[in-house]
Amino acid sequence: MIEKYLGIDPEYILIGVAAFALILLIIIIVQAAKLNSLKKKYQTFMKGKSGESLEKLLIEKLDKIDELDERNRKNEQRIDQLAKDLEPCYQKAGLEKYDALDEQGGKLSFALAMLDEKNNGFIINTVHSRDGSYSYIKEIIDGNSIIGLSPEEDNALQKALNGTN
Repeated sequence: MIEKYLGIDPEYILIGVAAFALILLIIIIVQAAKLNSLKKKYQTFMKGKSGESLEKLLIEKLDKIDELDERNRKNEQRIDQLAKDLEPCYQKAGLEKYDALDEQGGKLSFALAMLDEKNNGFIINTVHSRDGSYSYIKEIIDGNSIIGLSPEEDNALQKALNGTN
């Protein structure tokens, strides 16, 4: 019989070492299977391709990426220029149709507000009556008018400011 080592039976030590060796063997088998799978994937990737052709393919793709980056940069510059060009343009509109003759002539009169990005612009008010049509224009600065607005003109201005029509 073998003597105890540090108070542990040698049989238990042998069982522990055998279990550890079995676990290592299982790990080696799993890793070998993974390596085999990776080798198959690599061979499929390289099949029919030499190292030179892969390098050529990569260079072509990198050149294409550089070309796309340049196009993207130019497009961003164009977009920035378009945004600058659109600043003074009228981008907001509000229309209010109304009956200037209190239900006698139909809704043939209107107030039209046209504003740019900074809420500057004008309101044109066209009043239709039996005698003819009369147009009035009022300047709008920062969304406000120096001259008092009629209720219809104010409605048109609010529609333009709020983006509703």
